Amino acid sequence: MSAALPRWLSNRPPVAAVEINPRRVTAAVISGQGGSRVLSSYAGEPLPAGVVDASLNAINVHDPAALTAAIRSVLDRLSSRPRRVALVLPDTVGKLSLVRFEKVPAKAQDLDQLIRWQVRKAAPFKIEDAQVSYIPGIVPPEGGREFVVTVARRDVIESYERACEAAGAYPGIVDLATINLVNAVLATDGRAAPTADWLLVHIAADYSTMAVVRGADVIFFRTRAAEKDDDLADLVHQTAMYHEDRLGGGGFARVVLAGASLRGADAVDRLRHELEGRLGVRVDPLDFRGAVAMRDRIAVAPELLDSLAPAIGVILREQTA
Repeated sequence: MSAALPRWLSNRPPVAAVEINPRRVTAAVISGQGGSRVLSSYAGEPLPAGVVDASLNAINVHDPAALTAAIRSVLDRLSSRPRRVALVLPDTVGKLSLVRFEKVPAKAQDLDQLIRWQVRKAAPFKIEDAQVSYIPGIVPPEGGREFVVTVARRDVIESYERACEAAGAYPGIVDLATINLVNAVLATDGRAAPTADWLLVHIAADYSTMAVVRGADVIFFRTRAAEKDDDLADLVHQTAMYHEDRLGGGGFARVVLAGASLRGADAVDRLRHELEGRLGVRVDPLDFRGAVAMRDRIAVAPELLDSLAPAIGVILREQTA
């Protein structure tokens, strides 16, 4: 998949990525060894409360100096300090929509204007102040084309970019967390990626996102504020019903759960059991080790896999592309 938010084109894909959320800054570096990809180093730094508030239509970075210091700290602890990184932000920073056209303009400029006109009605800010990015989605059976469109306030994205640049790293790519969890799953599956529909359930500290993917194309994407496990199970069930009634689905080929370990092992087991009972399909944790090997000295815990997955996903996507 391409980036959900605009990128600065470059000749070489990044080997490092930084993820920022209200609780933590995480960085990861992937290197090539003997034809394989290896997680060569990683680092994380907790953020004090109030430094970052990830929202769509408000100031996000309330303490730029503290955020810059955290980014600098994780970069300094990597095996080699990258100057160019991919940047991953919470889903709540942008608004991702699926926009369908019966006829697609031949000229890129006309398509860009049409997409901006279509999404301006749903954006809670002026489209002139927005960063708009889109990638092709599915081709509907009845014809036309669907596009995966992300809208974010330009000044919000720039506030994160400035913090990275002040720490000595330049974000050539900016993207959303769940999109890159999808990328991590696709890269891990490789040629065995399912052609049938599958569901990704992403549980973050302050929100949850459901993404239904048809092969490699996102066909449903919904983000909600953080909920109790019972409410989350209900939301997953509603997503399954919408998938069956409105998207022509006949059940999910697989369900992948990401981020749940950060709520504790008991919560993971309880949620997986609840989802499996409602959906009638096995629920697997997201495990990117099929695409990226871990060095022996790195202890592998579910919390570590969940923390690193968004950053790993964006690196894998760019290197694969």
